[in-house]
Amino acid sequence: MADFRFLHCADLHLDSPLRGLQADPDAPADAIRGATRRAFANLVDYALTEGIDFVVAAGDLYDGDWQDWRTGRFLIDQVRRLTQADIPFVAIRGNHDAENVMTRRLELRGDSARLLDHRKPETFYLPGRSVAIHGRSFPARAVTENIALTYPAPDPECFNIGLLHTSIDGREGHDNYAPCSVEQLRDHGYDYWALGHVHQREILSRDPWIVFPGNLQGRHINEPGEKGASLVTVTGGKVSDVRHVTFDAVQWTRISIAIAVDADEDAALAQVRSALAAAYEKADGRLLAARVLVSGACVAHEAFSRDLGSAREKIRAEALNVAEHGAIWMEAVEIATTAPAGGTIPRDRADAIGQLIRALEAVTEDEVIPEIQQYAATMLDKAAPLRLALGEGHAAANEVFTRELVRRARDLLLGSILE
Repeated sequence: MADFRFLHCADLHLDSPLRGLQADPDAPADAIRGATRRAFANLVDYALTEGIDFVVAAGDLYDGDWQDWRTGRFLIDQVRRLTQADIPFVAIRGNHDAENVMTRRLELRGDSARLLDHRKPETFYLPGRSVAIHGRSFPARAVTENIALTYPAPDPECFNIGLLHTSIDGREGHDNYAPCSVEQLRDHGYDYWALGHVHQREILSRDPWIVFPGNLQGRHINEPGEKGASLVTVTGGKVSDVRHVTFDAVQWTRISIAIAVDADEDAALAQVRSALAAAYEKADGRLLAARVLVSGACVAHEAFSRDLGSAREKIRAEALNVAEHGAIWMEAVEIATTAPAGGTIPRDRADAIGQLIRALEAVTEDEVIPEIQQYAATMLDKAAPLRLALGEGHAAANEVFTRELVRRARDLLLGSILE
């Protein structure tokens, strides 16, 4: 058997809808909207440049039914680039692009492009190679049975690949579709299991290889870090190497910065600048979408808490000291600093301000949370448009108030009093 290399990708989610970006007029909506397409085009470019032998995709090529035909045409055009270079493309449908979800469809055409059947497992033999690719597309969005049990036995004359969209034995944040076990897949006899559905890269087994490559492009802050596909090298009929190749166009990241105790506002901003520079360097030229959390008991807390809006804008402005305009987008800025122990709060003042400060500091979060919940519920019942504007995910709309939220509100009030 000749040696070869193939790319294993999954969860392209082409043209995945934006989440919450419309609320920020400064959000690079066009860049993020096109990121899933650019990531797949990057994969195709790599396959052509590096002479990859074939590409397999383990489900969720689309994020759901297309709003128009351009989504499907984009995939067909990119697959055509591969097949015209004699690089086969073999895929299955997942829960997001299941057979009964898609009302519009364009067929993958040619002897070297195939979307495997949804009615039963299908085996596709690569033209001119001793490679058998087994798989089954999802017939419906929710496939709760163990479809891997029905996959055919391996062909002893071939290198056998299993394409499967699954959560295995369950993964946090993912619906439990096509459940199975690592032991079952390991005992099935295939040489490589190309999995999809889980958006975090994970190697479940090396004998045989059972791999989630993660999604090709992170779509929001909860899909951070480098995203791409797995490059698999087969030598002498055995997998000799599996490594991650990055293809994303936008990199999402969380940046947590613990401000030094003695840092004033300028020093705190310098720490922010340094952390942003490190994250931007790691993004390696891709658009960096960052959520920044600034915390710590520090001298800068007094300046920050005096005007949180201004403090957030100063932190956002540090991006321009690191990279050109549009290279870094602050998805959110959270300020959770506190006053340093023994700080400058004048607790011993004898006037009304001193009494108010002492009263605020004496009240515990657990004491005031029920009263805040009741007050918020009463106010929102009188202002239905405000409840609608806040949305169901907002703490006030859900009457959910954490100790941290109350503590931060108290710090903000103290800062305003002392201004």
